[in-house]
Amino acid sequence: MERLDKNRIIQSAILALGLLLLGCCIKWGIDDFANKDRKVTVKGLSEREVMADKVTWPISSKVLGDDLPKLYSQINAIQGDVKSFLLKNGVKDNEISINAPTVIDLTADQYNSSYHPYRYNVTTTITVTSNNVKLIRNIINRQGELLKQGIAIVSNNYDINYEYVSFQKMKPKMMEDAIANAEHTAEQFAKNSHSKLNKIVSADQGQFSIEDRDGNTPWIKKVRVVTTITYSLKN
Repeated sequence: MERLDKNRIIQSAILALGLLLLGCCIKWGIDDFANKDRKVTVKGLSEREVMADKVTWPISSKVLGDDLPKLYSQINAIQGDVKSFLLKNGVKDNEISINAPTVIDLTADQYNSSYHPYRYNVTTTITVTSNNVKLIRNIINRQGELLKQGIAIVSNNYDINYEYVSFQKMKPKMMEDAIANAEHTAEQFAKNSHSKLNKIVSADQGQFSIEDRDGNTPWIKKVRVVTTITYSLKN
């Protein structure tokens, strides 16, 4: 009889524990069901201003005339003077490329009846590509020295291209900052809605963009990343 009572007590305890666990599971299920649609989607932003680390500078000059061999001689002399000017001011030889001259016969267009005082327009372009942006910018500001040598530069500052090619090194840190920014925004939303931030439901890789800071300083770049993250909320 005593053993039977003991077994009943054990069975009752097991049943009570089972009912308790069942109740907890039901509560957790209800809570999950109630909270499953409680989400917040936020955007995280990270920005940097950086100096360009690559510059491409095309230097174009042209001569006009009727004697093509003479024009070629003039173009060759211009190419030599421009290259000497660049080398003298610190540009490396492997940063200079000289394109073949372009010749336009102004009388060859039968549909153009305009009068041309010269037959040929010969253009030469020397392109400087360098990672020493500061040096090249200084030389660009002094290109008037070529005018003193009688070399007319027909290209302008809008033809110069500045790039920031090292941004791959910044990506991990910028993504980290963007995610932290998104989390801060989500936490503030959760606080205002009397909730708590739960786990991340979805997130994108972030969209990077590199733009000129403004039209007057194209060598200063603005690197920007925006990431979108969705968090679940709980009570």
